[in-house]
Amino acid sequence: MFNSDVAAGAPTPIVSVSPVTLPAADRGEDLQIRISAPVAGRELPIIIFSHGFGKSMRAYAPLVDYWAARGFVVAQPTHLDSRTLNIAPDDPRHPEIWRFRVADLKRTLDHLDVIEAAVPGLAGRLDRGRIAAVGHSWGGQTVGMLLGARVLGADGLPGENMSDPRVTAGVLLSTTGTGGADLSPFAVEHFPFMSPSFAEMTTPALVVAGDKDQSPLSVRGPDWFTDPYHLSPGPKSLLTLYGAEHSLGGIAGYTVTETTDENPERVALIQQLTTAYLRSALNPGDDTWATARAALRDDIDRLGQVSVK
Repeated sequence: MFNSDVAAGAPTPIVSVSPVTLPAADRGEDLQIRISAPVAGRELPIIIFSHGFGKSMRAYAPLVDYWAARGFVVAQPTHLDSRTLNIAPDDPRHPEIWRFRVADLKRTLDHLDVIEAAVPGLAGRLDRGRIAAVGHSWGGQTVGMLLGARVLGADGLPGENMSDPRVTAGVLLSTTGTGGADLSPFAVEHFPFMSPSFAEMTTPALVVAGDKDQSPLSVRGPDWFTDPYHLSPGPKSLLTLYGAEHSLGGIAGYTVTETTDENPERVALIQQLTTAYLRSALNPGDDTWATARAALRDDIDRLGQVSVK
């Protein structure tokens, strides 16, 4: 089994606080956030996490707990599509929820002082110069917008640039590929905004894709989820996970029932490799990512492979 002590590091105790509420009259619901942080350490890097469709700030504990225990402060906003908010299907905000999602992440970054004050002992310990964004599924597309991806309009032209220079690295987990002819009829009808252009997604990122992730949203195969890597400029990395479906082995929660491909070893690999990537991406000169990639190459029970450009 893959295990890189350099990539993982020793865990430390963490604290989580929720809900931290930010006023947001323009979205019709105040923004609720969960904050997880190590109890010790200074100059802590920040991760903002965007959940998948229907999830909430309480999901993805296997990843969030792991990152926080290894020195990251993780902020998880609950987007409007969350089942915990139970917004009606005919709600007029639905066509613009993808925009609200991006705004949620930016609002979180705009209020780091509130986040610091909400967690006992956290004040003065954040490093605002080291911020990464991570998202799964729809959350991956949301994060991609912060990295420079754009939604193509009906005329085929890139829409608004919603990137954020405060975010200097990203991780896109099971993130959808191009739209147009690649979308299924269901996706065309219900998710017309799912037509990203990655040509201007210039921020460094790690793309994670399962080679068994067959989506009902696309007429293509699992390679659809590698588009954010292949169609964007470097520097980018691609982690392809063997046998993984959309939940990537169970990253959404501990023993969650919706996991279609439960695999604790795969989740552990994602924990370690995303931590290694983010450490190196946020710390110029850090070689943790290179060390972790070498360990994966040498692992006799390899669960995946990494490509870099």
